[in-house]
Amino acid sequence: MSAGCVHVVGAGVAGLSAAVRLAEQGERVVLHEAAKAAGGRCRSYHDTTLGLTIDNGNHLLLAGNRAAMAYLRLVGGLGALEDPDEAVFDFADLASGERWQLRPNAGRLPWWIFVASRRVPGTTFRDYLAPLSIMRAKTGQTIGEVMRCEGALWRRLWQPVLLAALNTEPEISAASLAAPVLRETLGAGGRACRPLVATGGLSAAFVDPALTYLAQHGGQLRLGTRLRALETAEDRVQALHFAEGDVVVGPDDAVILAVPPPVASGLLPGLTIPGEFRGILNAHFRIAPPAGQPLLLGLVGGTSEWLFAYPDRLSVTISAGDRFFDDSRESLAERIWREVAAVTGLDPGALPPWQIVKERRATFAATPEETARRPPCATAYRNLALAGDWVDTGLPATIEGAIRSGEAAVHMLQRGDSRAMRSVSRVCL
Repeated sequence: MSAGCVHVVGAGVAGLSAAVRLAEQGERVVLHEAAKAAGGRCRSYHDTTLGLTIDNGNHLLLAGNRAAMAYLRLVGGLGALEDPDEAVFDFADLASGERWQLRPNAGRLPWWIFVASRRVPGTTFRDYLAPLSIMRAKTGQTIGEVMRCEGALWRRLWQPVLLAALNTEPEISAASLAAPVLRETLGAGGRACRPLVATGGLSAAFVDPALTYLAQHGGQLRLGTRLRALETAEDRVQALHFAEGDVVVGPDDAVILAVPPPVASGLLPGLTIPGEFRGILNAHFRIAPPAGQPLLLGLVGGTSEWLFAYPDRLSVTISAGDRFFDDSRESLAERIWREVAAVTGLDPGALPPWQIVKERRATFAATPEETARRPPCATAYRNLALAGDWVDTGLPATIEGAIRSGEAAVHMLQRGDSRAMRSVSRVCL
């Protein structure tokens, strides 16, 4: 592949991941993006209502997200993340007013579960063994089928954590998607659980450094170029038909398709893709956080789920937020602000400038049925691979999964033989 050029279509995190890995290895790369800006669902933009630069969705990384951390080290984006010395998670119960901290110890041996001050109030160390059943689950089983989804620890820890990771109601979500998340974070010890937040914006961490890296390594970026069709013959892609003109794919060239699933299925008729999706709701309030406000605060017992304290705003994320999408933006802003005020000590009657962002098709539904519909990175064409958080990475639709998919697509194309095609599912994991 080193003699040709790789066309990466889609400049979201998956496409950026593939492009920078190719550039690192000395490959010629052209990155095509239909939008006027790179980053996809992981980018920052200026919101005129707030007069602030905000992210199109709040994202949380954990130090155990090995692919994301390697990507950020490569492009130079780690400095844009707030990186605490230890794993500490603040929580508040909106119904009772109770507050606590979850504090896993640094090492793999989880002695913290035996220390009451490090656990969720009202729980015992035995309660923390419940997720072991997720690790032993069979393919096709839901979390609700293998784990008791009730009780104080479920409501105050497992339910909000799993909902955030899967963006689907945990009870009906595939246990196979939750298992690697738990294994690589809580199961790996507190060092792997440190919460990392891009306080300077997602673009400053994931997008801008990657574009700079590509430019420094000879990569080309073509924004505002929408792919209309793929021209194929036998077992390879021969041309890319963009609205702005055609691109011939030479005999030594390759293509990585890193676009949303509906776009991919339109370009590749017969491609099986997830057909059910979940939304995410974000609320942003232009007000400085009060002194001492935790960077991240988990909320239970109300509408709001995670409160991020950025230097210039307070932002709330609600996963699987479809149930609120028919509510008016004004009523949502008022309801969420009352909850924010309750845990920050701010005036509930003084609603600051706000913005509600509803992303209706944020991720595929993480059910066993939709998980089974995720295609592999490999395709029927030897010079074409798929990338995206919706392909079969073995992970939920997360930044970590998107980055791994881009790397897997690169690996498959570079191997280019039947053995690599058969092993792509293993590679994606």
